[in-house]
Amino acid sequence: MSTTTVPVQLPEPLFRRLKRAADLTHRSVEEIAATSLEAVLPPASNLPPDIADELATMHLFSDEALWAATEPSLSPAEERRLAQLNSAAGERELTPAEESEQQNLITAFQRSVLRRAKALAILAQRGHPIAAATDEKIPGNAAK
Repeated sequence: MSTTTVPVQLPEPLFRRLKRAADLTHRSVEEIAATSLEAVLPPASNLPPDIADELATMHLFSDEALWAATEPSLSPAEERRLAQLNSAAGERELTPAEESEQQNLITAFQRSVLRRAKALAILAQRGHPIAAATDEKIPGNAAK
């Protein structure tokens, strides 16, 4: 893989964090910086451009906006309808209209999962406790 050298001025506290991560992992500062950038700007070759762009811009969101993005984007009615269609598909062949509706709901669900996962990953990178926050949102789990 070819590389390009880019001179970058970093605030001293950020450089110290990079240096500490490099020392702890026995890697170079350059490797840590490149790995960090790759994590923030992942290749999105297997995602539609609109979804890739949406996920890439999430790093610019405030913490509050990221927490909001962890909420499911399908309404309860859409979730029920998807469950109905999935159940019906197990019992009979869906009509073309039902198949189309099911596929649209599955796509929306998958997009919601990607958005929520990305938001949680960024929040975790920013030092927020994720396990406790997500446990409260799982049905049957109570905050302790």
